[in-house]
Amino acid sequence: MHASQNRRSAEAVDAFTQIMGSRHVLTTPRATAPYTTGDRFGAGDVLAVLRPGSLVDMWRALQVCVDNDLIVITQAANTGLTGGSVPGNQDYDRDIVIISTTRIDQIHLINDAREAVCLAGATLFTLEDTLAPHGREPHSVIGSTSIGASVVGGIANNSGGSQIRKGPAYTEQAIFARVDENRQIHLVNHLGIDLGTDPTHILDRLQRGDWDPAGVTPPPADGTGTDYAEHLRELADTPARYNANPKFLHEASGSAGKIMVFAVRTRTFPLEADKATFYIGTDDPADLEALRRAFLAADSPLPISGEYMSSHAFDLAIEYGKDTYVSLKHAGSSTLVKMFALKSWANGVFAKLPGFGPATADAISQKLFAAIPEKFPPRLLDFRDRFAHHLLLVVSGSQRETTQRLLTEFFAQPAHQGEFFECDANEAKSATLIRFGVASAASRYYTMHRAEASEMITFDVALRRDDEDWLEVLPTEIADQLLESVYFGHFFCHVLHQDHVAKKGVDPVALKQQMTTLLEDRGAAVPAEHNYGRIYPAPGPMVEHFKQLDPLNMFNAGVGKTSARKGWA
Repeated sequence: MHASQNRRSAEAVDAFTQIMGSRHVLTTPRATAPYTTGDRFGAGDVLAVLRPGSLVDMWRALQVCVDNDLIVITQAANTGLTGGSVPGNQDYDRDIVIISTTRIDQIHLINDAREAVCLAGATLFTLEDTLAPHGREPHSVIGSTSIGASVVGGIANNSGGSQIRKGPAYTEQAIFARVDENRQIHLVNHLGIDLGTDPTHILDRLQRGDWDPAGVTPPPADGTGTDYAEHLRELADTPARYNANPKFLHEASGSAGKIMVFAVRTRTFPLEADKATFYIGTDDPADLEALRRAFLAADSPLPISGEYMSSHAFDLAIEYGKDTYVSLKHAGSSTLVKMFALKSWANGVFAKLPGFGPATADAISQKLFAAIPEKFPPRLLDFRDRFAHHLLLVVSGSQRETTQRLLTEFFAQPAHQGEFFECDANEAKSATLIRFGVASAASRYYTMHRAEASEMITFDVALRRDDEDWLEVLPTEIADQLLESVYFGHFFCHVLHQDHVAKKGVDPVALKQQMTTLLEDRGAAVPAEHNYGRIYPAPGPMVEHFKQLDPLNMFNAGVGKTSARKGWA
C-alpha cells in the first residue's frame, strides 16, 4: 500500500471515530476477528470494522469510505455459507472496511402488519417474533431464522428456504445508496414511503418510523404464498429457482452487497397455526419423485414444506448437530441465536491464542452436548433404521385428510414401496429440528476430523424441475476422494444441499470444479440460494448486474470471484 494510501486510511479511522465513537470502531485483530471470518468460508484483513448505531451514521461512514478510496463490505449477522460477507484471499488494491449493521435492527409494521419495513440489521428471528401477535409470519420460518440471519441478507442473496409456496426472498421496494462513476453517492428511495428529499432527514425519519400513513403505497394482495407455486408445478427442463435468475435480480434483490441497503419493505403472510406433519420413508428415491409429482399435479394447494434427508443425514444430525437440536427444542430460537453469536466470538478469540484454533468453540460444544442425554421419538428412529430416504411433509390443517388419502393410495400401489405416519406434536418438532440440524452437522464433522480432512466442499444446487434422477450418485473416482458426504434439501423445489468433506491430500478446488461440471452437465444451476460468495464464479449476466449497481467496484469487491480491483480492472 502506498504511503499516501496509508495516511488516508489513518485519517479515515479518525473520521469514523468522530462519527460513532471509538467503542464502535474496531481495529485490532482480536476485536475484528468475529467479523472478518466467515461461518464456513472466507477470512481476511480489514482496516476497521464499524458498528454504527443509526442509518445516518452508516450514510456518513460511507461518505468517508468514498473520500478515502476504501472498499466497503456491508455485513449483517455474518451467517452466510459462501463467504460473501467477509474479505477473501483476493488481489485487493485498497483497504477494506466492514460496516456491521447489527445495532440497526428496528422493524416497522405497516398496512395492518401485512408488510414490514426492516432496517439493515433486522433479523428474521425478530421479525417472526414481531409478527406473531398479529397472526402473521415472515418469508422464512426456520433455518436462517434460528441462527440470527438478517432480512436484508436474505433479500440480497435471493434466499429460498423451506417454504414451498413463497419462492425466493425478493422485493422491489428498498432504500439504498449507490456510488456512480463520478464518485457521487445517491440515496435511492424505492420503499413506496414518502420520507422527504434530504438524505439525512430521510434516514433519520425512516429509523424512527416517522411518516404519514397516507404517504405509504398500498400492500399487495394477501395470501399464504406467491405465484411461485404455479411456477413450481410446471415440470420444465429448467431449475425452479437459482441465484443468477434474471427474474429475481432487481436493485437490492440479488445485490450480493454491491450497494448499501438501509432497509427493505417485504410482504408478510398469514400464520398457519393449524398444520399437519407427515413423516415418509422409502428405500427408492424414485418413490419420492413420483410422490412429488403427484402433489404438484393435484388440484389442491401445495404443501407448506417438503424437506428431504437421507437416513445417513439423520444419523449425522443427531451426532454432530445435537447442540442445535437440543438448544432449539428445549430453549428456543432466541437461545440458539445467542449461542451462535457466542460461538463465533469465542472462535475468534481462540484463533488468536497459541495452541488453539479457529474452531475450538465448536469442538467444546460438540463434547459438552454429546454428554447430554436426549430421547429422540421412537417412531422417527424406527424409520431411520428401516428406510434410506426420508421426506418431512407439512400441510395446512385443512389438507390433513386429503393428504392422508393421497399418501395411502400412493403407497397402496405395488410400484411404490414405503410407509408414512402423521406426527404428533413432539414428533413433528423433533423431525423438523433433526432436519435443520443436518445443515450444521457436516461442518461440525469436518471440525472434529481435521486431521483426516483437507477441506469442506459444499453445494446448494437447483436441479431441473423435470429431473427424475434427482439423487446424485458420484463416480467412484470422485467418491473415493471424500471422507464424508451428506444430502438434504428442499425437495419440492428440487433445491438440494450437498455437504462433502474431502480427504487429506485432495485438492478441494479441483475436485469441486469436477463435481460442479457433473451437475451443470445435467442442467442444474449452482448455486441455488446461498449466492456466489467467495467460492463460485458468477456468470456473465450476474457480473453485469453487479457492474450496473457498482460501477466503481467499491462495494464487496471480488464477490463471485470477480475482479477485486478499482473500476473492475
